Amino acid sequence: MAKDFNSQKVVERYDDHIRRLIPGYALMHQQVDALLQSALSSDAQILIVGCGTGYELEYLLNRHPTWTFTAVDPSLGMLQKAQALIQQLGQSERVQFIHGETAALPTQPKFDAALSILVTHFVPHELKSDFFAEISKRLRAKGLLITYDLMACENPQQFKALPLLCQANGLSIEQSDAMMERLAQDFFTLAFDDYQQLLQRTGFAQVHCFSQVLTYQGLIAQKKQDDILTSEHSGKVVFAQQGIQH
Repeated sequence: MAKDFNSQKVVERYDDHIRRLIPGYALMHQQVDALLQSALSSDAQILIVGCGTGYELEYLLNRHPTWTFTAVDPSLGMLQKAQALIQQLGQSERVQFIHGETAALPTQPKFDAALSILVTHFVPHELKSDFFAEISKRLRAKGLLITYDLMACENPQQFKALPLLCQANGLSIEQSDAMMERLAQDFFTLAFDDYQQLLQRTGFAQVHCFSQVLTYQGLIAQKKQDDILTSEHSGKVVFAQQGIQH
C-alpha cells in the first residue's frame, strides 16, 4: 500500500528515509537552487507545492535571505513539521503555509517560480492536468516550473539497477524490495514525452530535462505568456490572457 503521509510515524521517519530512498537527493536540490538563482531576481516569490517536512524550504531560505515563499501541502502532519522547522530558524515571516491544495490559493498570478519536487508521481493520471493548470494560473508570465519525479521506466536495465543504487545509498535489501513493490503498484508515472505534452497542454512551454538519475528525472518549463488551457472535465477551451509582467 502507498505510504500514508498523514501518519505521524511516516512523517517522523521521512527526512532520514528519503535520503536513502532517492539517489542524489541532495545534489538534486543543489541543481534546483542553481536553476532558480540563474533566473530569478532578489525579490522573487516562490511557490512550493508539496513542501513535505520543509527540507527544500529550509535550504532555499538559508541561501536566499530576500526571497519569500508560499508552501502548500495536503498533509497536516508534514506541514506542521515544516512550520516547526522554519520557526526554529526564525524565518516564519518569509513563509506562508497553506494546508490543502494549490487550488486554495488566490488565482491572481504572483509567483516567479513553482517547485513540485517528488510530488507528481503521487497524483492520479486523471488529476494531473488540473494539478498543473492550477500551478500555471498562479505563475507570472514566463514564470518557471521545476519538477522532479519518478518516471515511467522505458529501460528495463535502469529498473534493475535502481534497488542496487538505493542499497548503496543505505537502504536494506528488505527496504529496497518493498520499494520496488510500491513502484509497481502505488505510483502514477509518465514517460518523458507524455509528461512534456501534459505540461504543454496546461500552460507551459520550453519543457526540458535538467537532471536524471536512472528512473528519476527533473524537468524545467516556462509559463506561456498567453495560455490556452483545455478543461478535460468541461470539454471547453478556456482562454486566460496573462498580461502581467514581473
